[in-house]
Amino acid sequence: MSKADSLSKTDTSGTTENDRKADEAAGAQLSTAPTEDRSETVVGGPTLGIVGWVRWFWRQLTSMRVALILLFLLSLGAVPGSLIPQTSADELKVADFKKAHETLTPLYEKLQLFDVYSSAWFSAIYILLFVSLIGCIVPRSWQFVGQLRSRPPGAPRRLDRLPAYTTWRTEAGPEQVREAALTLLKGRRFRAHTADDAVAAEKGYLREAGNLAFHVALIVMLVAFAWGQLFKSEGGKLIVEGDGFSNTLTQYDDFKSGSQFGTDELEPFSFTLDSFNGTYEKSGPQRGTPRTFEAAVSYSQGGADKKAVIRVNEPLKVGDSKVYLIAHGYAPVVTVKDGRGKVVFHGAVPLLPIDNNITSTGAIKVMDGYRDKNGKKEQLGFQAFFVPTFAGAGKGTMFSQFPALDFPVMALTGFHGDLRVNSGLPQNVYQLDKSKMTQFTDPHGNKLAQRMLPGETMTLPGGAGSITFEKDVKEWASFQISQQPGNGLALAGAVAAIAGLTGSLFIQRRRVWVRAVRGEDGVTVVEMAGLGRSESARLPEELGDLAVALTAQAPPTTAAAVGEAVPEPAEDPVDVPAEDPAPSGEADK
Repeated sequence: MSKADSLSKTDTSGTTENDRKADEAAGAQLSTAPTEDRSETVVGGPTLGIVGWVRWFWRQLTSMRVALILLFLLSLGAVPGSLIPQTSADELKVADFKKAHETLTPLYEKLQLFDVYSSAWFSAIYILLFVSLIGCIVPRSWQFVGQLRSRPPGAPRRLDRLPAYTTWRTEAGPEQVREAALTLLKGRRFRAHTADDAVAAEKGYLREAGNLAFHVALIVMLVAFAWGQLFKSEGGKLIVEGDGFSNTLTQYDDFKSGSQFGTDELEPFSFTLDSFNGTYEKSGPQRGTPRTFEAAVSYSQGGADKKAVIRVNEPLKVGDSKVYLIAHGYAPVVTVKDGRGKVVFHGAVPLLPIDNNITSTGAIKVMDGYRDKNGKKEQLGFQAFFVPTFAGAGKGTMFSQFPALDFPVMALTGFHGDLRVNSGLPQNVYQLDKSKMTQFTDPHGNKLAQRMLPGETMTLPGGAGSITFEKDVKEWASFQISQQPGNGLALAGAVAAIAGLTGSLFIQRRRVWVRAVRGEDGVTVVEMAGLGRSESARLPEELGDLAVALTAQAPPTTAAAVGEAVPEPAEDPVDVPAEDPAPSGEADK
């Protein structure tokens, strides 16, 4: 199309450049998305100085594109934290992994994959995402406050160009129509005012408020996560029925805490495991499936004794601490005597389950008080294999066929010598260090091993003593005691994020204009039009409903004149965009 044709067309339509700009202004600022400042763009190559590069970097960091990339990287970075054992969660698993993967271990250590959530690269992604969200929210919040304080813009010159439009003629005066429209729109919770010959109204500010609330909630959750990591404490304790626990550092089997947590911040309380109750499905395809896991405890805080039952996912709450039930097993009671009949060990020995039927293994260690037949100090060790419901008789093996304590059997293998518990090296309580131990043998030179029922005794050869499997098998429970100061804040942030996201998705921000002018024949012409930030079928419906309500005060001259008018597409491009102009490749955060 030639320049002359373009000018001719503009003149024919009666729309000047000033009118076009006014129409575009009417549809602007339906969003708080930042706009790009192109005033510094120079043709002919980059001439940015240090300040210019800093501004460019800041704009890139606060863009939606970079925020999504950072969020994706944060999610991707959490994957190795889920697949690879973490030092902060279980040091034993990390040690076992390193022994099994000697080639990968040096690489993983350099990449900090055993400490993902405290690694430098994960922290960098986390901080950049935090800064990106703040850099976006602060200017948008000020812009949104400015929009709340301002009035809706005046009506465009050509209302028939808007997506939703209707018109009719009425005998009521223009002032009467505008007054009725103003009352109607305010009654429908629109922000409305009269501007020249039209009423301008706007509604749906909760959309942008929800959008901002969603992003603020993300920052709250990030802060809560950081707060929880810095000030958290988490420890584990295995307790046999009848034994207790006091919440002090020396009582824990293992303990982890944040860098800013002090041991004096541990909640002062104690509790005793009175009993443990576990039930299982006894028949059908789900035989052996756990049905009930309950730990009955007595706890004390500030001198007051109370009773409670701890279940899976139902922790005991004491102040800021929570006590979770995480595992359980069996602890056979054994008695060990030396050659003179003196009891050198008596107690319940917790064994570690290795399958769903609670087949268990462990070690019984007699470290002090034992002397051999010659009076020499020595240490004893027994490798134990326990099944709560015995099966495998006559097959040379033993295994458990049900997790309940229906037919308990324990197999023991005895050793004597040095347990190396004083070597200074950490030792697994469920395993024997046999490097300085010698296995007992019978008079025929066979290695001593015996299956035992409750009440049976295994006599050690050469007058070395005996070990008795008492008629008592206790149960043990493993607890996790944790303090997570950021959990409440994280929950509030999550709820706010869901509420904000719901508002930003389901609330439409829209504007409505009602123009009433007297025609050449003296009859008032009423025009109504609506504009939303995005295409929606609800906007024409809402406009039609408003038009019907307004006709009660400004009835049309003919009954057929009321209704939506869908204009034919004009040759000129539409003046007012349905969405805000935004920089290429960007959208709302």
